[in-house]
Amino acid sequence: MLATVLTAHALLLDMDGTLVNSDAVVERCWRRWALRQGLDPEAALKVVHGRQGYATMAVLLPDRPMEENYADNRLMLAEETADTEGVVPVGGAAAFMDAIAPLPHALVTSADLALARARMTAAGLRMPELRVTAESVGASKPDPEGFLKGAAGLGFAPADCIVFEDSEAGIAAGRAAGMRVVGVGPRAAALSPDAHVDDLTRIRVEAAADGSVALHIS
Repeated sequence: MLATVLTAHALLLDMDGTLVNSDAVVERCWRRWALRQGLDPEAALKVVHGRQGYATMAVLLPDRPMEENYADNRLMLAEETADTEGVVPVGGAAAFMDAIAPLPHALVTSADLALARARMTAAGLRMPELRVTAESVGASKPDPEGFLKGAAGLGFAPADCIVFEDSEAGIAAGRAAGMRVVGVGPRAAALSPDAHVDDLTRIRVEAAADGSVALHIS
């Protein structure tokens, strides 16, 4: 298979499903929540990935006041932060994070900062210096706000950034921000990202003299 090469000046990284495999805890917590609401857990799990919790709740319970979703989301975040059983790095994530350490990059996640720290620590991964977390934005993915803030924080135009994402909401957010997207993992495969990898072992990072980065994707 011929390698795809994408060049950029900055990388914007989702966390869950992209750097960290947290599916076990996400599914545990959201199954319990769905059952408490009288919802089908399997149907609920189809929309939870990529969004902030309150936004998922709004999709699943469209007639419920948003204030209740915000309150429920605070409880969900605390529950997820306390449960790190089964949280592991996505294949190749540690080496990938080491490779991009000297390059402009940011974490852009729907988790809040406490949850992001808990999961990155549980997975044994370095936390990027620039983090755009739930507290940083007024709108959840698929809104592009988080990625646009990440690009601005690094000092680059959206067209100079590449997003790494696993979910439909996240890929839609990256596209809406005017960025190219590398899809990671099985959820991303059917969403037509600019490039797709099963995990991060398939990416070789090469820094150029002009400060840009080339991603060799096989």
